[in-house]
Amino acid sequence: MAGAMRKVGEYLGLVEQAEFDDEFEDDVEQSAPVSRQAVAVRPAPVASIEDHRRPARRPSTSSDLARIETVTPRTYNDARTVGEHYRSGVPVIMNLSEIDDDDAKRLVDFSAGLVFAAHGSINRVTAKVFLLSPENITVTDEDKQRIAAGGFYNQS
Repeated sequence: MAGAMRKVGEYLGLVEQAEFDDEFEDDVEQSAPVSRQAVAVRPAPVASIEDHRRPARRPSTSSDLARIETVTPRTYNDARTVGEHYRSGVPVIMNLSEIDDDDAKRLVDFSAGLVFAAHGSINRVTAKVFLLSPENITVTDEDKQRIAAGGFYNQS
């Protein structure tokens, strides 16, 4: 306790500093000087940014729309399935007819964020069916009509 009070007093200038500083300076002077040798510094090789970029996706063809995943979520936890299929570059038809309205709204919000982040698009096919298209796939109005005309997705 006395040491702490002494330090406070020294800091405030109420007490003279102890003679500890002189002892410390003597130790520093007695230590051997550090020799500095010339060291050749070689920079680490830097990888090109091209090595880390994802390969460019090929343009869409009509055969790309032949592979469309259909997901019918029953709970919000099925959002992961939608996201995994979409991230793999496959268009996803999300049928929300078997889920309650609150979870359906959450899934639509999740899907909207997903396609926004991946520069894709989301289209409403019917009242509870949505088509999530990756960036490299363009869905024409004819394609939308063909999907909506399919008996399974026609909910009107």
